[in-house]
Amino acid sequence: MTTEADSFPRRHARTQRFTLGAPRSFTVAPDGSRVVFLRSGSGTDRAASLWVLDTEGGEERVAADPRALLGGASEDLSAEERARRERSREGGAGIVGYATDTAVELASFALSGRLFTAELRAGTAREVAVPGPVIDPRPSPDGRHLAYVARGALRVVGAEGGDDRALAEPDAEHVSFGMAEFIAAEEMGRSRGFWWAPESDRLLVARVDDTPVQRWWIADPAHPDREPQRVPYPAAGTGNAEVRLFVIGLDGVRTEVSWDRARYPYLAHVHWSAAGAPLLLVQSRDQRGQLILAVDPDSGATRMVHADEDRTWLDLFPGVPCWSPSGQLVRIADEGGARVLAVGDRPLTGAQLHVRAVLDVSDDDVLVSASAGEEAAEAETGQVHVYRVNELGMERLSPEPGVHAAVRAGGVTVLVSSVLDRAGARAQILRDGKPTLTVRSYAEDPGLSPRVTLTEGGARRIPCAVLMPRDYAGDTPLPVLLDPYGGPHGQRVVAAHNAHLTSQWFADQGFAVVVADGRGTPGRSPAWEKAIHLDFTVSLDDQVEALEDLAKRYPLDLSRVAIRGWSYGGWLAGLAVLRRPDVFHAGIAGAPVTDWRLYDTHYTERYLGTPQEQPAAYAKSSLVTDDGLASPAEPHRPLMIVHGLADDNVVVAHALRLSSALLAAGRPHEVLPLSGVTHMTPQEQVAENLLLLQVDFLKRSLGGTTP
Repeated sequence: MTTEADSFPRRHARTQRFTLGAPRSFTVAPDGSRVVFLRSGSGTDRAASLWVLDTEGGEERVAADPRALLGGASEDLSAEERARRERSREGGAGIVGYATDTAVELASFALSGRLFTAELRAGTAREVAVPGPVIDPRPSPDGRHLAYVARGALRVVGAEGGDDRALAEPDAEHVSFGMAEFIAAEEMGRSRGFWWAPESDRLLVARVDDTPVQRWWIADPAHPDREPQRVPYPAAGTGNAEVRLFVIGLDGVRTEVSWDRARYPYLAHVHWSAAGAPLLLVQSRDQRGQLILAVDPDSGATRMVHADEDRTWLDLFPGVPCWSPSGQLVRIADEGGARVLAVGDRPLTGAQLHVRAVLDVSDDDVLVSASAGEEAAEAETGQVHVYRVNELGMERLSPEPGVHAAVRAGGVTVLVSSVLDRAGARAQILRDGKPTLTVRSYAEDPGLSPRVTLTEGGARRIPCAVLMPRDYAGDTPLPVLLDPYGGPHGQRVVAAHNAHLTSQWFADQGFAVVVADGRGTPGRSPAWEKAIHLDFTVSLDDQVEALEDLAKRYPLDLSRVAIRGWSYGGWLAGLAVLRRPDVFHAGIAGAPVTDWRLYDTHYTERYLGTPQEQPAAYAKSSLVTDDGLASPAEPHRPLMIVHGLADDNVVVAHALRLSSALLAAGRPHEVLPLSGVTHMTPQEQVAENLLLLQVDFLKRSLGGTTP
């Protein structure tokens, strides 16, 4: 008999969605002899250690154990480090990130605000005594120095300790050096604020001035004795942080990098390698124009390498722009209706691939992550593969249908693969494209295999996943639960086992669960992703289209349809019950963005413009305006609103404004406030009970279910 202690909700929460104990964050030595990675000791252990794998013999050894290094003491994280982890959605403990020198012989990392290094060949680790709390320590390429951020200053110290000094210290109240500003970390994929020169003699360092950013207060009403946290939040249409860039030598000489910051204020990407001058990717505020600039590190002058313009917006992609070893520009671009890889002036891919990221660039080829182009067969729904691409063509390195990623160096590739019929992710070591080793995973088996069908729905061929109860015999129609994210950067229909575990658990409570990735979601084509321009509500149109088409093929009871979601998915769930009560009979809106004027600049303005220039777009996509709330004459559908009171990304004001608007319109609803919870829900008891409370609400709202 299953006990409460080992129920799926409890195990799902305790194992952080069955990710604990799995190897991650791989780095391959340039000679291919070593692979460095993070892994905790079991499927319930949150504290990750730093490991080294010998690729010849297959031996593993611990290079740094956080418990030993801290002497068993609990971690003490600074407010800056907690915010940094929130931006990266990092819920683990111990060593959650590290950096290495070029030879991958020295690693550095922070623990409890203290600086540590690990000798990766010897497998030994020690503390380097420096002022703290330490954030983002990184060895110089030659391994002789360590740069890190402490109290808003960029500092450097010898790798053996000694000669610790500040290279750049805050020169005003709201200034910091070496850190990514909020929107860079939250929306641009840039979590760093400094970059070493290949010669290890100087660094590029970002200076962030938050003075222009409005201040918000994040309080915990459950603890009125605690002072509110005052945070800079750049809401749509308001001021952004001012970001400047400097070349700073180890001798303290400082040179500012110049570009037209008035026209291109966003510093989106920085690349500095031995293959060429430092590269910057800078964007206009409306993200319709961007420049790739090469920097003269001696003078700070920049020259344009490439310029892009788009009438909707320009996306950012991991790994680019960068130089190839021969000095050619590598980038990803939307050309001819496709997302292509370009090296130099030549596109190397076409409509057959939708390129997502550049993983590695060698003398012979470029390693990319890509999904099939828009005209791909339904059989490839939800798949992401790794390809080698050069002027002679392309080769797929990931043989199994599934979702794959890779890291490569020195002729060795670490291929991480998730497939539908195997729990978790498998990390294999490849030489010459052939697997030679598998990196051990200590992740727990979920004990639950999704009964999932990947298909397409509607005239638009919307990617869908349909999940039925595992014991369902197919004799009666089932109430339906739509379980989408449904928006940008949030693909949910994937050919991977663990991605569907929560949906399957809901299905086993007596629902047919439908997950649909409509327009705006990634992985299909530029036009598909950009169809939400100035109108997020097309996301709801596609949920309805997919549902109605799937009902022709699956036993779906359309008289009992509910929808649940978190963040963008929470907004979508609220929109569904307010705009389409003819289709949806209940909704659960978790951490919903109810008023897009309260969400951040870089994300919201990319899709909707500014509130000043596009008020109609904001009103149409809002849940709290007259456009958002349907007329009182329409059916009132049950709505549960869930929100963490400590959320500094989607602040709780979103939920409160929606609740007030619903109350004013005479619409009954439930509000579940989560004290001390941020945009993530890492607390085990909270995460478990959230699932149980949602099922209870759905059964009450839909009149019960039939397993």
